[in-house]
Amino acid sequence: MAQSDLDLKETALKEDLKFYFMNPCEKYRARHQIPWKLALQILKILMVTTQLIFFGLSNQLVVSFKEENTVAFKHLFLKGYSGVDEDDYSCSIYTQQDAYDSIFYVINQYKQLKNISLGTLGYEHDGSGLKICKQQYKKGAMLPSNDTLNIDISTETECIVLKPQELASKKAELKLNSSFFNLEFYRLIQVEISFKLKGIALQTIHARELPDCYAFQNTITFNNRAHSGKIKIYFDSDTDIQECKDWHILGSVLQKNSQYILVFDGFVILSCLASLILCTRSIVLALRLQKRFVNFFLEKYKRHVCHADRLEFINGWYVLVIISDVMTIIGSILKMEIKAKNLTSYDVCSILLGTSTLFVWVGVIRYLGYFQTYNVLILTMQASLPKVLRFCCCAGMIYLGYTFCGWIVLGPYHEKFEDLNTVAECLFSLVNGDDMFATFAQIQQKSTLVWVFSRLYLYSFISLFIYMILSLFIALITDSYDTIKKYQQSGFPVTDLHEFLKDCGNVSYRKEQASMPSICCCRR
Repeated sequence: MAQSDLDLKETALKEDLKFYFMNPCEKYRARHQIPWKLALQILKILMVTTQLIFFGLSNQLVVSFKEENTVAFKHLFLKGYSGVDEDDYSCSIYTQQDAYDSIFYVINQYKQLKNISLGTLGYEHDGSGLKICKQQYKKGAMLPSNDTLNIDISTETECIVLKPQELASKKAELKLNSSFFNLEFYRLIQVEISFKLKGIALQTIHARELPDCYAFQNTITFNNRAHSGKIKIYFDSDTDIQECKDWHILGSVLQKNSQYILVFDGFVILSCLASLILCTRSIVLALRLQKRFVNFFLEKYKRHVCHADRLEFINGWYVLVIISDVMTIIGSILKMEIKAKNLTSYDVCSILLGTSTLFVWVGVIRYLGYFQTYNVLILTMQASLPKVLRFCCCAGMIYLGYTFCGWIVLGPYHEKFEDLNTVAECLFSLVNGDDMFATFAQIQQKSTLVWVFSRLYLYSFISLFIYMILSLFIALITDSYDTIKKYQQSGFPVTDLHEFLKDCGNVSYRKEQASMPSICCCRR
């Protein structure tokens, strides 16, 4: 009786395992089970992509409004701005008179903003107005002709505030004529002018969307830290999107359009929620089936199932779909709140929706994997990934060494080696064969020793990474591809799970899972 019960348990387990490893079409032919997850994934791809396009067009208006206002501010408040930043700063000045003219130019432009600006800009009523701060070393004396320096390196900061309503009064004139503006440039570190402006983006109305209200926190910094005779002028604008407190727009087109999009976002959330429930249910059922198989194998064969066979039950595509669904649901909720003008988290929403759409489209590969021709890509990636990661760890050590070396030696002489992040990007471009001649040519020949070192450095890096490391990297992937092609012709290694399902009838076993290269370690 015990043997009979064990045989019945084995037969039932084999049938459940056969059905679990079938693809959606085979499941439909076997039990007429409608592939709801497949249909839902196809529907979700269309809906999520459409949602992303709508949000992308809206976000593009926001980004363009920010960038255009930043350019407008530079032309409005920076005297002599050419329209192109000089480097990481906007422009520079070289005389004391230019410094005074530039500072007072900002004040006068701020005073006349409503008369000269083309945009929908205004002052912040509850703000602090125009705040001017100067940071300088404490009193001292400096005589370069005698090589004499006597200065206290501790700094002091003084500030004055000019409010919009005070700019036309005598009080403002007294502040402008005060000793605050008598700058001693030999101990001046920087002058910082900050002010806040408000604006409304009306271009969204043409896209049938409700307008946003913006707050621009602008900061102009006259940087004299180097005391080299050149003051760099930096302009920084931080944009904060705020909910418009009181707005009235005639016409119902905008209202109806917003309602339609909110309803569509609601359907996206429902479809993702249904997909999340179905995929979570499948993972739970798979874990239960895995437990049954492990217990039965231990009971009948008196040994444990190997780790690779256990992983056969964990469908990574379902995990990817679950992550995508969670991100889409959160992103859709944020998008609905943004559309209703209750939130302004455009960046967070765009990251969530963009990443979730990426995962949704990557998940399509799972269904292409049921065909042997398309399955080669998935199997090659699975086989080569462990070896590629180990190889990248070793190559990364060499890459980091070149990065630090290039930064410390070539940084003062080459703009592409000024900081670690730029060096890493420059070297990655060289590995891909991009911008090679410009990197060689832009090195300054002020030091012969550094120039010779730069040649040895660049030639050795390019030769090592392109001709050796990159070739080995491609060889690893090619080797995995050849192994997979060989397995497809002569058969994949058999594991305990495959052997158990060998004589399970005529229903075929799911190919893309049965042929995972990681099972090679689990041969009987």
